[in-house]
Amino acid sequence: MSSKVTVNATINADANKVWNYYTTPEHITHWNFADPSWQCPSATNDMRIGGKYVARMEAKDGSFGFDFEATYDAITPGKSFTYTMPNGRQASVDFNGNGHQTDIVVSFDPEDQNPVEMQKHGWQAILNNFKQYAENN
Repeated sequence: MSSKVTVNATINADANKVWNYYTTPEHITHWNFADPSWQCPSATNDMRIGGKYVARMEAKDGSFGFDFEATYDAITPGKSFTYTMPNGRQASVDFNGNGHQTDIVVSFDPEDQNPVEMQKHGWQAILNNFKQYAENN
């Protein structure tokens, strides 16, 4: 398996707000897509070790969609979490608060269906969408 891919963003908001907006389903549905032609109509998040995260991701025109699923392996509330996807790939998300700014660093195992650079671009686009949503709400 290739090495982890990392994306990051600095959010102009404190760590509590950033954690809340990143992990709460009613917020997740507003930012969890890489492109304006996509949407996240539903999300559930059982934020505990062994708990499941599920987000429906689909094209707004209905042409394609899938459920992104993961199971939590470790959680440090307000600071970080790691999860494993059904295919065994793992990801970690770290929240580094610094006053009124929070750095989010997401590292993930790439899948082998698409070029790594394309995957990195997609995950970064979702994180950029999150930044915009969290700073404007």
